[in-house]
Amino acid sequence: MLFDAIVIGGSFAGLEAATYIARGLRSVCVIDAGEPRNRFAAHSHGYLSRDGSPPAEILEAARLQLLAYPTVELIRGTAERARPTSDGFTVQMSDGSEISGRRLVLACGISDQLPDVPGLAERWGKTVNHCPYCHGFEFSGQSLGVLHTTDLSEHQARIIREWGPTTYFLNGHQLEGPTAAELQSLGITLVSERVAGIAGEGTQIDGIQLEDDRIVPIEALYIGPTYRLNSHIPDQLGCAIDAGPLGPIVRVDELRATTVPRVFAAGDIVRAMHAITLAAADGMMAGTAVHRSLIMGT
Repeated sequence: MLFDAIVIGGSFAGLEAATYIARGLRSVCVIDAGEPRNRFAAHSHGYLSRDGSPPAEILEAARLQLLAYPTVELIRGTAERARPTSDGFTVQMSDGSEISGRRLVLACGISDQLPDVPGLAERWGKTVNHCPYCHGFEFSGQSLGVLHTTDLSEHQARIIREWGPTTYFLNGHQLEGPTAAELQSLGITLVSERVAGIAGEGTQIDGIQLEDDRIVPIEALYIGPTYRLNSHIPDQLGCAIDAGPLGPIVRVDELRATTVPRVFAAGDIVRAMHAITLAAADGMMAGTAVHRSLIMGT
C-alpha cells in the first residue's frame, strides 16, 4: 500500500500531525518506537485539561482516538532508513520491512544526554528535572539546585530561584567575577567544587555530595542537558540541520516544511524550546501542510 503520508514518531507531534492528515480523508501510517522523551516523568503539567496526567495516559488516549479514523495505521517499530522514490518515499524498518508514502513527516524526537553523575539518571523526571514551568510548582518553596552543564545553566539558575532558595553547583566550572557577583546578589548560593553524586534513598534527594564528601542539602535538582536526535533519517535525506543552544535543530519554515521537498518535521527536533503544547502545535501545522501539499501536488 502507498500511504498518502508516513509519520515517523508517535508522540505528541506525530500523533497530532497524523490526526489532521486523517481528518483530511488521507491515509497515514504512524511509525512509533514507543520511547517518548517524557516517559521518565510520572506526571505532565501545563497541557490544557490534562494537567497532572501521566504522559503515557495522554498518549494512549490520543492513539485510541487516532485509530478511530479508518485511514490510519499505527506500526510499533523503529524506522532505520528513508529514501526518495518516484512516488514519494520508502521507509525501511529495523526488521527489514518497508513502508511507502507520498509525503513524510519527521517527528522522531530527541534524547537527553544526561551528565555522568552517580544517582542522577534514576532520578530523571522525578526529583531531577529540566523545565521549572513543567516541574517547578511541585517543589516550590523547597531547597533547589542547578547543576552546571552548559553556559545556559547560569540563565537557568536565575529562573529557578523564583521557585525556591537556589544553589548553583558549578561542578568545577569557573565563573567570571561580575557574573558570580550578580548571581550572588540575586540570593543564589554558588558551590564551585566538583560534584561526586546525589545523596538520598530511591528517587528522593537529600543533597548533593561533593568530592570532599560534604553534602549540600537540596530537595530537587534542575539541569539543562544537551540532546541528540533519535533518528539519522533527517541527515540521510539531506535535511538542513542547524546547531541549537543544546543540540541539533532540523530547519523548517512556518508550515514545518524542511529543506527537502515533501518532507515535513515537527516537535522537539525543530525548536530549541520544548513542551508538549508546542510539539502538538507543530504537529497540527505539519499535518495541515501535508494535506495542502497533497492537494496542490507540491
